Amino acid sequence: MLALRVATAAVLLALLLPTLWLASPWPFNLLTLVLMSLAGWEWGRLNGLSPPGAWTSGGVVAAAGLLLASPSRAASDVPLLWWLAACAWVVGGALALRAGPSRWPAVPRPVRVVLGLLLLVVAWWALAHARIVGVNYLLSVLCIVWMADIAAYFGGRALGRHKLAPLISPGKSWEGVASGMVGVLLLAWAWTAFDARVATDSASLFTQLAQRFGAPAMALAVLCLVGLSVMGDLFESLVKRAVGAKDASQLLPGHGGVLDRIDALLPVLPCALAITTL
Repeated sequence: MLALRVATAAVLLALLLPTLWLASPWPFNLLTLVLMSLAGWEWGRLNGLSPPGAWTSGGVVAAAGLLLASPSRAASDVPLLWWLAACAWVVGGALALRAGPSRWPAVPRPVRVVLGLLLLVVAWWALAHARIVGVNYLLSVLCIVWMADIAAYFGGRALGRHKLAPLISPGKSWEGVASGMVGVLLLAWAWTAFDARVATDSASLFTQLAQRFGAPAMALAVLCLVGLSVMGDLFESLVKRAVGAKDASQLLPGHGGVLDRIDALLPVLPCALAITTL
């Protein structure tokens, strides 16, 4: 299973990474919008929509992305949106996790569907904006989630004793979360050292925060983003457990669905941009 996961991830990165260094942002934006639209389809299925309704959900994400990605809008600065998204994730995510899987079906289906589609669209728009800031900046944000996930996986397997949220995701442990945080702090230290020695198209998120507020504040902000990545992961797990699904779909061999791979990114992308606007 691990080999299959690695192979699928390698194929996705082989498709995605070359588009980052093209002069035009459109290949990257379109490829990621396709993935986000597939996540919209998965979200519709998870929330009980019929096949046409689920495909419509994916189409709504695609249409909204194309509308927002018009040149005039893509160049605009929308810090208020990122802060609204950050507040929504912190407050709404905490309330959802506190309520647990049993309360999710009680939320009216239209509200659930619209909420999920909004989260996907905002996350994709944040991704497109991060690409405008610079490739180095974007990769630093993405790698927060990837490093946290990898370090938590191996740290949890080796040290996991205390369950993080047994009713939502029994496999996650507090030790795994701590391992993820340590891994990301080491990543931040290495990345800022890299930025200081190598010329890049943009400063990473780590370097920007360290230069503005100092290393301790940068570390605190990074740890907050790791916590939000865990919240995004748990939120999707809550939805799946509420409907009795193991994966969002089987689109990605070894990984499940697109939502299963981007759930932790959904809060981190807009929240990283919010912090960057400070």
